[in-house]
Amino acid sequence: MNARYTSQRCAECGHVAKENRLTQAKFLCVTCGHAAHADVNAAINILRAGLALQAATAS
Repeated sequence: MNARYTSQRCAECGHVAKENRLTQAKFLCVTCGHAAHADVNAAINILRAGLALQAATAS
């Protein structure tokens, strides 16, 4: 699994931009306005990617 851009990808709308990551701790999507702690947002993206990979290999 490639974790590239998980800290810049919005967990709500999927938009990826370096501008989404305001600081080390703050995430604010420039497209949909979703705000979260940056690590929590990235963790959600990593979890979803891992679950998708697991589902794909289970078939």
